Amino acid sequence: MPDIETDDTKLSRRDVFGLGSAALAAATIAMVGERTADAQQPASHTAPNEINPGQVNGPLAAENPDSEWSPSTDSGTVKPFKYSFALSHKRVENGGWTRQVTARELPISTTIAGVEMRLTAGGVRELHWHVEAEWAIMLYGSARITAVDQEGRSFVNDVNKGDLWLFPPGVPHSIQGLGPDGCKFLLVFDDGNFDEFHTFLITDWLAHTPKEVLAKNLDVPPSTFDKVPKKELFIFQTGLPGDLKTEQAQAAQGTGTVPKTFDFKASTMKPTKVTRGGEVKIIDSKIFPVTPISAAIVTLKPGGLRELHWHPNADEWQYYITGKGRMTVFAAGSTARTMDFEEGDVGYIPISNPHYIENTGDSDLVFLEMFRTSEYQDISLAEWMAHTPHLLMNQHLDVGMSVLDNIPKGEVVIRPV
Repeated sequence: MPDIETDDTKLSRRDVFGLGSAALAAATIAMVGERTADAQQPASHTAPNEINPGQVNGPLAAENPDSEWSPSTDSGTVKPFKYSFALSHKRVENGGWTRQVTARELPISTTIAGVEMRLTAGGVRELHWHVEAEWAIMLYGSARITAVDQEGRSFVNDVNKGDLWLFPPGVPHSIQGLGPDGCKFLLVFDDGNFDEFHTFLITDWLAHTPKEVLAKNLDVPPSTFDKVPKKELFIFQTGLPGDLKTEQAQAAQGTGTVPKTFDFKASTMKPTKVTRGGEVKIIDSKIFPVTPISAAIVTLKPGGLRELHWHPNADEWQYYITGKGRMTVFAAGSTARTMDFEEGDVGYIPISNPHYIENTGDSDLVFLEMFRTSEYQDISLAEWMAHTPHLLMNQHLDVGMSVLDNIPKGEVVIRPV
C-alpha cells in the first residue's frame, strides 16, 4: 500500500501498526476528534480506506485500539474473549455490593465464572455455601472468613490484600469486612454457569422451613425462630467481629480446626519467577493443597511480555487488576484476534490456544491467570523451539541456526523490557 501524505505527515498502514498499542490509543483519540470535525477528511495518519465516516464511540474506540484498527496479523472470526465487570449489573445492599461475569455475559467462559464483591467495615456476606468451589483473592482491605467442614471442624482467620482463600464445594462459609474501610475481593468459581444470586443462604433456608421442624431439630421452642428474617440477608451491615483468637477458640470447641488451612498468604509469597520484565507467582495444589483451582499472579513492567505460550490442561480465565495490556489469541485455521485490556476486565482463552500478554501502559500490568485444574501447566514457544532439533526447526521457520542456539533452555515466562 502506498504512503498517504497529508499535513506534512507520511504514514502507511504498516506504520500505524508499528506504533504499539499505547501510541495507537492516543492516535485513535486524535482520529476521533478529527472525524468529529470533518468525517470525510482523512486523518493525518490513516489511509483513505481506513476512514470511518459513520458513528464512532470515541471513548470505547480509544480504550480498544487493537479492536478499532486491528494489527495486520489478525485474521478471520474469533469468538469474543473479553468482557468488563464495568458492564455487569451491580447488586447493592446496605453492607456492600456485588456483580459477576459468567457464561451468560461471556459465552465462551464455560469453565469459570468470576464475582467482584465489596463489603463495608462490618458488612457480611451471609453464611452460605455453593455447589462449586470458591477461590478468592483480596484486592483491597481486610476481611474475616469462617468455614466449617464435613466433620464439624472450624476455620476462622483474617485475610489481607493479596491473600487467597479456597472454600471446597458444599462447605458453608462467611466473609465479613474489617476496619477501617472494609474490603473488596474477587471470587472465582469452577463453573462458567455459576450464579452468585442463587446460592444456599442460611436465612433463605430457615425462612422456608416450618418453625416446628426447626424447633424439633434444635430442641428449642418454635418461638425461638420468630425473628428469623423472612427474606435472605445476602449482604448486610452489622458491627465488627470479636477478637480473632477468641472466635477461633469458640468455633473449634469439641471438634478442632480443619487439618488443611483454607487460606494462603500470597501477599508474602516469594515470586516463582523473576526477570527484568516482571514476575509471576504460581499457586496450585503443590503449595496450596486444598485448591482444585490453579492460578498465576503475573506482574509485567511497562513494555514487558508474558511470552507466547499455551496451556495444555485447561481453559484460562483472566482478571486484570491494574494497568493496561493487549493480548492476541490464535485460534488455528489462520484465525487470530487482538484485544486490549485494563483493570476490571475479564479475558478467556480456550484450552491449548496460544497467546501472549503485553504491557502497553506506563505502569505495571498485574493480572490473574485462573484454571479449573489443581495443577498449573503451560508450554512456551521459546522452550518448544529450544528443545526441538534446530535443523528441523530452522527448516520450518528459516530464522537461522544461531538464533535457535541462543534461545534460553529454561522457560522464561516473562520477557525482559
